[in-house]
Amino acid sequence: EASGRKNKIEQDLPYAITYMQALSSTVTLYTIFRNVYDAADLYGEVSKECGLIVRDVELFGEDLLTAIENTIKVTPSENFRELLNDLALVYKSGGNLTNFFNAKSESYRELARQEMDSLLQFMEMIAEIYVTAFVAGPIAIIIMLVAQNLSGSNSIGDLMPLLYIGLPLGAIALIGVLYILLPPDNLGISRREIRDNEFGAGLLAENTETAPDAEFLKQVNARKKVLRILNIIRHPIKFFISDYTIPAVFSVLAAAVVFLFWINGTIGSLFPSYTLEAFLCLLIIAAMIPLMAAYEIRRHYVNTVEKQMPEFLREISDMRDIGMTLQSSIAMISGSKTGILSSEVKVVARELEHGAHLSNALVRMEERIGLVSVKRAISLMVKASEVTDYIREILTIAIADLEHYLKMKSKRFNTSFVYLAIIYLSFGIYLFCAYQMNVAFIASFEGMGVTFDLSQNKGDMYHIGMILGAFSGIMAGQLSGNSILCGLKHSIIMLAAVIVTFTFLI
Repeated sequence: EASGRKNKIEQDLPYAITYMQALSSTVTLYTIFRNVYDAADLYGEVSKECGLIVRDVELFGEDLLTAIENTIKVTPSENFRELLNDLALVYKSGGNLTNFFNAKSESYRELARQEMDSLLQFMEMIAEIYVTAFVAGPIAIIIMLVAQNLSGSNSIGDLMPLLYIGLPLGAIALIGVLYILLPPDNLGISRREIRDNEFGAGLLAENTETAPDAEFLKQVNARKKVLRILNIIRHPIKFFISDYTIPAVFSVLAAAVVFLFWINGTIGSLFPSYTLEAFLCLLIIAAMIPLMAAYEIRRHYVNTVEKQMPEFLREISDMRDIGMTLQSSIAMISGSKTGILSSEVKVVARELEHGAHLSNALVRMEERIGLVSVKRAISLMVKASEVTDYIREILTIAIADLEHYLKMKSKRFNTSFVYLAIIYLSFGIYLFCAYQMNVAFIASFEGMGVTFDLSQNKGDMYHIGMILGAFSGIMAGQLSGNSILCGLKHSIIMLAAVIVTFTFLI
């Protein structure tokens, strides 16, 4: 667990330092730690580490330097420990925090790139272990099983139950290791409503004897329900991908439909041989499809918005260079085509026309989009707009931060694609071996007038193929996106290949 937290801290540290850099010119060091702690949805484990400093200062009454030293002793990340050590020295000497964070920002980005390289090497080792133990191993055992059946011996047949148990347990163990040690693609979409209020909080009485009108509250709640239903009807896809609970319900319904087809004999008529195996494969596929669809749609949305965000920030920076205000820049950009972002920018421009505060409008935009990478960039712009009109440097920082994130993400995908191909190739070799041993191999003996009954071997190969198909797909997802949901599409493809191979080809 400590190793997993270390990797997560060092993965988010470059982005947290960029945020600290943007704040350092206007606020104190403690306020910087406090702001990073409050932005837990953006900086993850780094926020938790800063929370230790905030806790020691606010709850235990420690001075800032003592709180920093306490955190240095307990943090699992060597890079974060080094940052706090250097930061304490700068703070003691009265040095310039902005210059310090400028120097550290690129340094920690390079460290993050090195960490990514080491993690990719670890992925290579896991992929080799998986292919050797979970694909080549079963192929060797199946070949020995067939050979012993031909000779009249069946001593290896006793290994099959162990294979049925060992393959899933071993695959789950490797998937668990990858989940702990590798940072997943953050596809979380979190949204909350933020409204402008023309009254300050101090103008509202804390206690009042006037009870709310029950009938009025009932009408308000009913109206909210109607508006929610209308919003779902207008944006069904957004509703579908907003929460994985919704596609999970569709998964249960799809599995129930397959179960009904099995009960009424439809599956039996389509698959007269190995009906139970085909039913189990179809049941798993049906349950996976809705979740897979929700994940892939969400992933496409996330990737599209993230690719468009640097260009949006760059356009604002260019317009600021020619003297336009931030409000005017947003209004100008809202008329251009920027893909998915275009509609959100138009909403911000419309809110500004109606008198909304710029910071509130931008925060509402980032909450509607709901992506961590976008929130990081917009948060930097919001903080800059609140304290100064000279935000070009901050926008440059935000663009560099986002582009670094996208480059790291692209590098991981490009490298993991090789391992993805290896897993598919290994699984294809298993199916090819099963076909050759049950078709071409037997046909060669039939030409000599010798017949064998290898139906038991075919059944064992079918069962192992089902196990390998399901878990190889999930392993492929873990390697490419460190997400079980990312592997669902691969599992669906592999299970479908198992059905076709053992039902129609063999």
